[in-house]
Amino acid sequence: MTDVKELVLTIVRPLVSHPENVKLEVEESHDFFEYNLTVDPEDVGRIIGKQGRVAKAIRTIVYSIRLEETKKVRLNILDGK
Repeated sequence: MTDVKELVLTIVRPLVSHPENVKLEVEESHDFFEYNLTVDPEDVGRIIGKQGRVAKAIRTIVYSIRLEETKKVRLNILDGK
């Protein structure tokens, strides 16, 4: 799980203007590992990208990771309000 967290942070930090405000929290539910990515409100657009292309690319990479457990990975992008 820490590998997924480090992967997301490695991808996201160079894309934002305020890398010190990037936070990633993991919540475990019955079916999912939910990764809640919080960025500065100014950086939300950079992470989502035009028509959601950047967010889709990040999710494609994260979702392609196979975990040993049967749970799936879900990435939620939140603003830091």
